[in-house]
Amino acid sequence: MLSLVLTADLQGVTELRPKDTEEDPYYYTFKVLCSSCREEHPNWVSFTRYEKHDIPGSRGEANFVWKCKLCGKTHSASISAGPNAYEATENNRSKGQKVVEFDCRGLEFTQFKPDGEWEAKGAETSTAFTGIDLTEGEWYDYDEKASEEVSIKDINWEVKNVK
Repeated sequence: MLSLVLTADLQGVTELRPKDTEEDPYYYTFKVLCSSCREEHPNWVSFTRYEKHDIPGSRGEANFVWKCKLCGKTHSASISAGPNAYEATENNRSKGQKVVEFDCRGLEFTQFKPDGEWEAKGAETSTAFTGIDLTEGEWYDYDEKASEEVSIKDINWEVKNVK
């Protein structure tokens, strides 16, 4: 099991999460590594939690199925939990919070790219913030109800093994 863990400094917003609905799915984008031969795929790969693909030679399905070009083995991954909202707390800033968990078979995700839209709520006002772009590593806006700037800064993504 792997988890995508986020640490960030949220000012004036909370409940940061990818915009991920069946009608408008979020595409999780990663660099992927074969656990057998340790070859990393040269391109970024993307998949949603709503897609299901048959695993060759198996009766199972997974959100992401990949055949390593170097060793020829087929690997898979499925989202097993999440997406979870990232809450603005002091503890999350120091330890991070799991956004999504994956059940990976024969592969590892090594890097995450936050392509796609994210959403959050005003911490004091519950103002909805949509269309948040985290690709630049920070985001700024203004909460009219609170009459103050809101931001997401010091964003760090880690893919960690879950015990």
